[in-house]
Amino acid sequence: MIDVRPFDGLGRFRIDWLDARHHFSFGEYHDPARMGWGALRVWNDDEIQPQTGFPPHPHADMEIITYVRDGAISHQDSLGNKGRTVAGDVQVMSAGSGIRHAEYNQEDALTRIFQIWIEPEQRGGNPRWDAMAFPKDDRAGELVVLASNDPQAHGGLLVRADAKVMGATLRAGQSISYVPAQGRHQYLATTRGRIEVNGETVHARDGAAIRDVETLTITAHEDAELVLADTR
Repeated sequence: MIDVRPFDGLGRFRIDWLDARHHFSFGEYHDPARMGWGALRVWNDDEIQPQTGFPPHPHADMEIITYVRDGAISHQDSLGNKGRTVAGDVQVMSAGSGIRHAEYNQEDALTRIFQIWIEPEQRGGNPRWDAMAFPKDDRAGELVVLASNDPQAHGGLLVRADAKVMGATLRAGQSISYVPAQGRHQYLATTRGRIEVNGETVHARDGAAIRDVETLTITAHEDAELVLADTR
């Protein structure tokens, strides 16, 4: 099955500095039919105004992947970690037994991110944070693992969850394929461009919940960028 979820139908939260779209129930947006997808619990599409951001707040027992689409996000946390992650790059925070962090757009232009939350295999554990540069040219025309539970085997940053998060950039006319293991859940969202997934059209910033598909074939009708999560 492939359930395309148009951008205009996503949940929305908007204040002066933040315009957020929620692919799943989050905060004040609640849809009992969209509580998660497998181990995937949150997929937020956030636009953050310049010189603003999320003040310090706590997390626990969640793997939080931030994919920067435009601009940059600056992170600092209660472990003393600090970092600036720019467009095309990824950061991962394993909240573990508990961590406080803040994320700010310290740039002079709008920052756009996907923030993806995945339930960990086990609760607790030491919190951690990491980031990695992923030049977009390195994933042109193919899926590249951005985060996984086994970086030595699959690549990417470590997440303590049975999951892979992948990214790809495609030129108009290019196609890629992905063969998921049986019984797993996939969720796909585009940052730009119109694509086709097994015959279903997915527009820029739409989502698609996918399950029980032997092979995913993704074709770009326009230059496109996408992120695909595969979880238990």
